[in-house]
Amino acid sequence: MSKSLFRVVVFSTKNYDQIGLTEALGRSSDAAPISFRFLSSRLSASTAELAKDAEAVCVFVNDTVNSEVLKILHDKGIQLIALRCAGFNNVDLKAASELGISVVRVPAYSPNAVGEFVAAQLLTLARKIHKAYNRVRENNFDLQGLVGIEIRGKKAGIVGTGKIGVATAKVLKGLGLELFGFDVFHNQEFIDLGGQYLSLDELLSQSDIVSLHCPLNESTKYLIRSETIAKMKSGAYLINTSRGALLDTQAVLDALYSGHIGALAIDVYEGEGDLFFEDRSGAIVHDPILAKLQALPNVLVTGHQAFLTDVALRNICNITIDNLSNFYYQRPLKNKVDPK
Repeated sequence: MSKSLFRVVVFSTKNYDQIGLTEALGRSSDAAPISFRFLSSRLSASTAELAKDAEAVCVFVNDTVNSEVLKILHDKGIQLIALRCAGFNNVDLKAASELGISVVRVPAYSPNAVGEFVAAQLLTLARKIHKAYNRVRENNFDLQGLVGIEIRGKKAGIVGTGKIGVATAKVLKGLGLELFGFDVFHNQEFIDLGGQYLSLDELLSQSDIVSLHCPLNESTKYLIRSETIAKMKSGAYLINTSRGALLDTQAVLDALYSGHIGALAIDVYEGEGDLFFEDRSGAIVHDPILAKLQALPNVLVTGHQAFLTDVALRNICNITIDNLSNFYYQRPLKNKVDPK
């Protein structure tokens, strides 16, 4: 690129994004001359026109970057898609490659943030802290119905043993859980923790807690569905902090009703695109499945916040500035997403 101002439009901007990216740009000693334009709008076919007069766009998990959007961006002169997240299932990588648009991501911003959040979800459900919290706020100090379970000695099945899966395994090992893992790639770090690799069927049948940490793709969509739920240990806890469509949510709901799944914690939801990251408290949410989940006492729903820590935000912003600068200065793109 010519060494002029590098104009970047940031979609789905929250206050912490604007502050973080601006501060990260100021901290960097070799950053490109980046000029940010921050938009609260999500990227879609109807908002892609807003990227005019820019060379790059910076997007998040619920922005739509399909072939239609990419064609509009290409026509506007966009050369780079910078994801400020690890997942890239919302990007049509083949279309981007055909249009000559590079895609970069933040592969690991803080695995510990997610691992610690999983432990918080697990302990909240196991000790019914969410129910106790609501009771005490109404000056109800009765302990009836708050008998919990101890998780030490339980068996935790980690589906996906990459950076986040291993970080989760470390936290759960510290809480005294036995570790099982399933992944197409066996991670020596997980083995060194004392983790034992099993087939998915074996993991589901033996685990008291199943925690999902795999990407969403054609082979993992609805990984947890009626057939696989039937193989789960009766009463097992299910935790998903990865991608909502790893679950067939209706099948999971049915299993909660039957008692086959003992408790559920989700920080992601297949239908989150029109809900999460926004204040919907004054609106009627027309999502009957989500409403049914929220009504159950053994279900914990959070709004995609597992990543949201001070350390993670700082790392996301620093790596995003590096990704943008590497592209601008034509340096190797170490975080480029390979369409293959």
